[in-house]
Amino acid sequence: MNLSRKTVLSLRSVALLYLLVLLVLPIGVILYRSFERGFGEFWAWITTPAAISALQLSLLIVAIVVPLNVIFGVLVALALARGKFRGKAALQAAVDLPFAVSPVVVGVALIMLWGVGGWFGGIESLGFRIIFGLPGMVLATTFVTLPFVVREVEPVLHEIGQDQEQAAATLGASAWQTFWRITLPAIRWGLTYGVVLTIARALGEYGAVLMVSSNFPGISQTLTLLVSSRNHDDYNTFGAYAAATLLMLLALVALVVMSLLEATRRRNRDDD
Repeated sequence: MNLSRKTVLSLRSVALLYLLVLLVLPIGVILYRSFERGFGEFWAWITTPAAISALQLSLLIVAIVVPLNVIFGVLVALALARGKFRGKAALQAAVDLPFAVSPVVVGVALIMLWGVGGWFGGIESLGFRIIFGLPGMVLATTFVTLPFVVREVEPVLHEIGQDQEQAAATLGASAWQTFWRITLPAIRWGLTYGVVLTIARALGEYGAVLMVSSNFPGISQTLTLLVSSRNHDDYNTFGAYAAATLLMLLALVALVVMSLLEATRRRNRDDD
């Protein structure tokens, strides 16, 4: 279908206006409010003990969640792409469940499972706290970020097929040798994209983490919780904007890394 030049320009204008209203303007307002008092004031609010602690906790959660999701995501992707078993459709649906379920519901479910009086709440009697501690925050973040590695790696596995893996097995390679030397290099770009998306999602998670965190500054408060606390509890809008900008800069770093990886992938593909 050929569209007239006027129609194409109209569609572009609508798309740009849509992005302007929903993306550019809100980000512009946040940046303006963050730096309206000068960079020194902005720096002061993102280097408070609470802000530094929130940043460290957010990065710690990312550092724990990413390896867990890489291991689990690759195993599930291999099972879905290579395996034939009963319940495969149910597993496919379970992987996409975090996309359909509200993060707040996830938090409530974790409280029902691991909280005092929950199915596994007795573990707290052993001195190991899940809910309102770091383990609960890690569980919540792991759940909401679960699909990204799987959904990036599985299509790549379907695309590359099994010919090289079967050839390696015929030549006497073990399953681990086949995965390390054949499968992993082939899925490295899909896996990398999944990791970047997982990092970005983990940094920005709010609803599920809010439900399972005590939200005490310096103890169990992530950057997203710090933004909310400053804005709603302390009525410190400038501090909230400063923390939001810090969080946005971290997400921007993840986006830049993903763009650079995409450029590298295209360059390698062209060279091949």
